[in-house]
Amino acid sequence: MSEVLVNEGRALKHVVVREYVRTLVAGMEPGSPAPSERVLVHRFGVARMTVRQAMDALVSEGLLDRIPGKGTFVARPPRASSGITSYTEEMTRRGLLSESQTLLARREQAGPGVARALGISEGDAVIHWKRLRRADGIPMCLEDAYLNEVLLPGFLQSGMPTSLYESLEQRGLRPTWAEDSITADVATSEEAEHLEVESDAVVLRHSRRALVGEKAVEVSRSVFRADRYTLWVQLRQD
Repeated sequence: MSEVLVNEGRALKHVVVREYVRTLVAGMEPGSPAPSERVLVHRFGVARMTVRQAMDALVSEGLLDRIPGKGTFVARPPRASSGITSYTEEMTRRGLLSESQTLLARREQAGPGVARALGISEGDAVIHWKRLRRADGIPMCLEDAYLNEVLLPGFLQSGMPTSLYESLEQRGLRPTWAEDSITADVATSEEAEHLEVESDAVVLRHSRRALVGEKAVEVSRSVFRADRYTLWVQLRQD
C-alpha cells in the first residue's frame, strides 16, 4: 500500500485519518476487522498517537468496537435502547465465546444487605449462585448473584442454566430495569487466583439490582479483569 502524506493545511491530521477510516468501513460487514494502526501509520505518514486519536473517536461514536487482545472491528448497528443484557449476551455481542463455571449454588438465608436490596425480610430464603465467567477460554469475571427464591420455585433442582436472564425470561421474570454501580479496586488474593491475575491487580467491581417492574429479582456483585473488560454504555436524549 503506497504512502499518502497528510496535508497539514486546513484539516487536522487525525481528522483526515478518521474520515478515511469512516469511509473505508462504511460498506463493511459488522465484525469485520478495521485497518490496523500500523497500516494507517504507513499509509498517512503520521505518528501512531495520531492514528490512535482517530480510531478512539470512531470507537466513541460507536462505529468501531475495540476488543482487548483481539483488535478493532466494525461495530454492529446500535440497538434502539441499551437494554439489560446478561453476561452471555454481552460477550456474544463482542464476538467472544462465553463460558461459565459454577463455584457455588445453594439455598441460603438472606443477610441484611441482600434482604434490603431484594425487598424481603432478613433470614428469608435466597438462591446464592457464584460463577467464574470466561471469554474465549480466558477468565473475565467472577460473579456472585442472589435471587429471590419465592419467585423461582424449583430453580436449583432443574439444573443451572447457561444464561440466568434467558432462564428468567422463560419464567416471565426477565429484568425490565436495573440499578448498576461500577467502581475501580484491586483484586483480593482469592479473586486474583480465580481471574488468573497478580494479587492487587486492578479490577472493576460491578454491582447490580435488577427488577421486573417494582419487583427485585436479582442482586449481583461481579469482579471484572480491568485488562480485558471495557464498559460500554449507550446514552440517548429523549
